Amino acid sequence: MEKGGDVSEFRVGRGKKYRPVVSQENDRSVLEMSSLDRSNSASSTDSSLTKLEMGGQPNLQMTYTKESLPTHGVANSSQSESKLELFGFDSLVNILGLKSMTGEQSTAPPSPRDSEDGSVTLEQQPKTRSMKLGTMMGVFLPCFQNIMGTIYFIRFSWIVGMAGIGEALVIVALCGSCTFLTSVSLSAIATNGAMKGGGPYYLIGRALGPEVGVSIGLCFFLGNAVSGSLYVLGAVETFLNAVPSARLFKETITKVNDTAAADPVSSPSLHDLQLYGIIVTISLSFIVFGGVKMINRVAPAFLVPVIYSLCSIYLGILLAGKDSPAKGITGLSFRTLGKNWSSAYQRTSEAGIPDPNGEREWSFNELVGLFFPAVTGIMAGSNRSGSLKDTQRSIPIGTLAATLATSSIYLISVIVFGSLATRDKLFSDRLLTATVAWPLPALIYVGIILSTLGAALQSLTGAPRLLAAIANDDILPVLKYFKVADGSEPHSATIFTAFICMGCVIIGNLDLISPTTTMFYLLCYAGVNLSGFLLDLLDAPSWRPRWKFHHWSLSLLGASLCILIMFLISWSFTVLSLALASLIYYYVNLKGKAGDWGDGFKSAYFQLALRSLRSLGANQVHPKNWYPIPLIFCRPWGKLPENVPCHPKLADFANCMKKKGRGMSIFASILDGDYHDCVEDAKIACKQLSTYIEYKRCEAVAEMIVAPSMSAGFRAIVQTMGLGNLKPNIVVIRYPEIWRRENLTEIPATFVGIINDCIVANKAVVIVKGLDEWPNEYQRQYGSIDLYWIVRDGGLMLLLSQLLLTKDSFESCKIQVFCIAEEDADAGILKADVKKFLYDLRMQADVIVISMKSWDSRAEGETKQEESIEAFTAAQRRIASSLKQMKEKAEMDGMPLMADGKPVIVYEQQVEKFLYTTLKLNSTILHHSRMAAVVLVSLPPPPINHPAYFYMEYMDLLVENVPRLLIVRGYRRDVVTLFT
Repeated sequence: MEKGGDVSEFRVGRGKKYRPVVSQENDRSVLEMSSLDRSNSASSTDSSLTKLEMGGQPNLQMTYTKESLPTHGVANSSQSESKLELFGFDSLVNILGLKSMTGEQSTAPPSPRDSEDGSVTLEQQPKTRSMKLGTMMGVFLPCFQNIMGTIYFIRFSWIVGMAGIGEALVIVALCGSCTFLTSVSLSAIATNGAMKGGGPYYLIGRALGPEVGVSIGLCFFLGNAVSGSLYVLGAVETFLNAVPSARLFKETITKVNDTAAADPVSSPSLHDLQLYGIIVTISLSFIVFGGVKMINRVAPAFLVPVIYSLCSIYLGILLAGKDSPAKGITGLSFRTLGKNWSSAYQRTSEAGIPDPNGEREWSFNELVGLFFPAVTGIMAGSNRSGSLKDTQRSIPIGTLAATLATSSIYLISVIVFGSLATRDKLFSDRLLTATVAWPLPALIYVGIILSTLGAALQSLTGAPRLLAAIANDDILPVLKYFKVADGSEPHSATIFTAFICMGCVIIGNLDLISPTTTMFYLLCYAGVNLSGFLLDLLDAPSWRPRWKFHHWSLSLLGASLCILIMFLISWSFTVLSLALASLIYYYVNLKGKAGDWGDGFKSAYFQLALRSLRSLGANQVHPKNWYPIPLIFCRPWGKLPENVPCHPKLADFANCMKKKGRGMSIFASILDGDYHDCVEDAKIACKQLSTYIEYKRCEAVAEMIVAPSMSAGFRAIVQTMGLGNLKPNIVVIRYPEIWRRENLTEIPATFVGIINDCIVANKAVVIVKGLDEWPNEYQRQYGSIDLYWIVRDGGLMLLLSQLLLTKDSFESCKIQVFCIAEEDADAGILKADVKKFLYDLRMQADVIVISMKSWDSRAEGETKQEESIEAFTAAQRRIASSLKQMKEKAEMDGMPLMADGKPVIVYEQQVEKFLYTTLKLNSTILHHSRMAAVVLVSLPPPPINHPAYFYMEYMDLLVENVPRLLIVRGYRRDVVTLFT
């Protein structure tokens, strides 16, 4: 085994050398493998260990035992060797790569922190695996047991009596259709890839984003916890009715409609319900603490009585009219069916007993809210998705089978119960199912109690796992106490669920708890349907569900039904539940950790962006729709402190170029070097730049270019950055104030080259001088924003001044526009025209006109000032010295005048004119705008075939002693318009 820091090759097979394909996680690491010659293959077979070393990390070793090595390895199979030689990969890559793609934890590559010497042994260790469930035990039976629960056995006959057979069929069909459509959406989403724990939360979160997923997931958790109390109270109420001697407190006796038409109805005391309910909840919680194994052992004990009860009930119904039936039982009769077909809504007491003076008045909407929890067990299987062997097979088959089977039973039961007993009997006998059961009605009580307890057990099993899945995603820090490791039981979440369940048990009223539970379930079902609708409508390449019997229209219909039922039940409860979900959503946005789960909204944004980009086309945007898209050139002229990606004030200035923060900026920088050598450094620098942009709360994207030089990099940026009409239209660069102070002689050529590139690419230019003094959002400025409007720029300078006024820091300033008139007589006309133009542009500004004659006379007076004379004469002296050196060098080489490696043409009279013009403009700015908050002036273009050094001298003279200056050049189009 060779050892070394940088190894560029490895050997495979018969001593052949191959260059490895480097992993993206560590591009500089190089894999070195020992030679696997035929000559030493025998010795390598006898060896118990094979080691792999990573280049650049000499201490890091991966040790494999013989047993853990793949049987199709390169060393033992010439056929595999011939297949893999082209790729330069060892067969281990297949194993580790596939594990990472499926989301499993792979044991390699290891971290040096795993051991002090960096040696990690990847031996096969026994892994404790929790028991996994199949379709029948994991999905179908839990769903069936939940749906055939409390409502069916102790409330359904009462609902049929109140609504009548006709409207009861409508209620069952409406609620059943809602859950069936939700099951179809659930099946499609669940079969679109591997599914972890969390059930509907996992599906909604990955489809609609973490914020929506957590908000709906927490509401669904509350619904599961509250429904557990619903089933517990149903079991306790049945027990107390079956065994009256177990009542510890005085019962309540009520006559139906205050008459003797039917037997008086006794209802258990609230305190009995509370006491026994708490005891039952604690007992079930201990079973849940035992884990999946314990639940699997106990589940049949709760399920078998359900099947027995159903069989006994239907046998009793068939035999009801033969053997001395109870009072009010007519047996299956068309006459009874006709009498019970219509509805008989009336007032009842809080316990549901008919009473003309009762507190509650029932209606169709109220009964929908009461019945809907009966069909909410469709998520019982998906809630336990982490405990299923094959979620993609079990969830759709089990859920849909349970939904269809139970909906059929409910529809048949409506007709059967309505044909079996008189309406008074349906009202007064809550346990009609036990009354008609055959052969032993007493055993039906046991069956009803165990079935409702089984449904409660399913709720208390699913809710903690749902809460633990939300906590494990680490979106909300407040839920960190409910985190669990893979394969572990969520004990803390179980305790929390039990407390919620006991709190609802203390309320002790089934008819009050049921609508509350309904809202939470409907909210979750609407989320599942909307997820299916969005994913199927967008039809992203990753949307390939195994379940083919679905369409986005079915999901949309399911979501609409959910919302409709919510408002049918109670608009006030609907608003409250939506408000609760919105509060959780806001809290997650505020306190939650951002995560990208590849949700459907991101796909929708992407498709919307593509469609919008295509609709914009490649034509020029109308001035009314023009937005500044600044390209912020972050590459500093000098050196910045370490870990500082760009000048701290660049983001503050970029925000000033947007109206109310709307718009997009591109922060671009250049890294000198070769792309292949610097690509990792560029990624790190780009990440640092993105972090800086987020910290400064600037809506922008970061880009990093690797190029041989700044000039080449900027040329690549200005040509390729952006897409269609979303290409940058303004280039923002900082004025190189340090170039002379630090003797950076290469800056003039680069600076002039950047300006010329922008002109050629038809990009506007904004050069910022005095960036160090640029105010942030909290530093309020006073005075004026002065514009020296010298050349036509399409109105860009005017627009920038208006954008500055929209910022808090400049809102107290006023705008002054300075114009230059050639003759004194033209000054008045020019001022009137500019004022009219600004009025038509809806811009408030003071207009000041300076004539060329007064400008010349003022400039002559100002140049007598010491500061202006010194700047002007110093520039003249430096230019003369540079020109002299250029001429001497040209004479020695026998070449024309050269500057920056290119021939140039210099007219000394023209140089003097340029210097004098910039001096006059600088003097005027200092005279009128020395106290201005910011000054905007037109950018003079670099003269053709002119030395870049000379142009920098002109610019230095222009910006001399002006603390905060924006030098602006528009491009060949208007950015403002007079027309509406």
